[in-house]
Amino acid sequence: MAVLNDEQVMLRDMAREWADNESPVTAFRKMRAAGPVEGFDSEAWGAIGQMGWSGIVVPEEHGGSAFGYLSLGLVMEQLGRNLTASPLASTGPAATAIAMGTDEGVKGEWLPRIAAGEVVATLAIDEGPVHDLGKIATRVEGGKLTGTKRFVAEGDGASVFVVAAEDGLYLVAGDEGVTRTTRKMADMRSHADVAFDGAAAVKLGGPELTAAIVDRATAVVAAEMLGMAEAAFHQTNDYLKTRVQFGQQLSTFQALQHRMAKMFTELELMRSTVEAALEAIDAGRTDLDQAVSLAKAIASDTLKLVSREMVQLHGGIGMTDEHDAGFYLKRSAVLEAMWGNAAHHRERFARLNGY
Repeated sequence: MAVLNDEQVMLRDMAREWADNESPVTAFRKMRAAGPVEGFDSEAWGAIGQMGWSGIVVPEEHGGSAFGYLSLGLVMEQLGRNLTASPLASTGPAATAIAMGTDEGVKGEWLPRIAAGEVVATLAIDEGPVHDLGKIATRVEGGKLTGTKRFVAEGDGASVFVVAAEDGLYLVAGDEGVTRTTRKMADMRSHADVAFDGAAAVKLGGPELTAAIVDRATAVVAAEMLGMAEAAFHQTNDYLKTRVQFGQQLSTFQALQHRMAKMFTELELMRSTVEAALEAIDAGRTDLDQAVSLAKAIASDTLKLVSREMVQLHGGIGMTDEHDAGFYLKRSAVLEAMWGNAAHHRERFARLNGY
């Protein structure tokens, strides 16, 4: 486990308290029922901005706190526990792309607004249903960007897009030359196909920046998955300790104890790899790409296991919409595929190690 400093402990505890008190799973149910176009609760996002979480990875000179990716991951873990619908996981890496870019004007214009939670920024990378940075056909000619991006998280409500083209990353702001088409996904969150037709674009960096930002986005998603897996495990464990069947608590059955023990050990491994990936990013290690792929592969496998066991061990009630188990299962399926599934990252990890 990562060794946290006092500020990180305070940040984690603050995020946990806010998520439990202000954004429980019932808040997600309320948002789902309301069906806002942007796919998240704008009031909750405003609160996140006021608490400074939207600026965790924004440099201090642009209004952020520069706490780093381990700190952002700690917040995402706590929000993931309660399935909080917010654009933080997309806005953070997008802000980093701007901060790592070469255009000082863009930094001055957008980073302070992102840090304050005034705007939502997101990444528009993939052009098909499967994550593959080798298949980017979007082009820029004369400062105009043309191409279509699929399954863009927070694509419905974003004001700023960080877009991958053949020769690197570009920033596209506003709606001129931008067409959004909402996609209905199992997790009931914002996912849109975004078509760019001659949209004004400012270059941020080359293909190496694209790969670096995707690694950061992948690590943040893995942190959210960690929070979800922890919550699903503990809810299931609590249920087994209280549910009585055949005259005794379910937790006393050895077969169920073995299944819970399996999940517990996998969760410990998941935590160590996710936190290691976030620390690798903050330290600027040369093997951070390997750390990220290892974390995402293990996170995908573990959340898949725990979310499915949550449904099965709750029995019939776990299959109903009235119970929260289905929410974790559905969000799990989406996050497993985002930025590459377990098979993708196992193959990438092997390739990075020369196999």
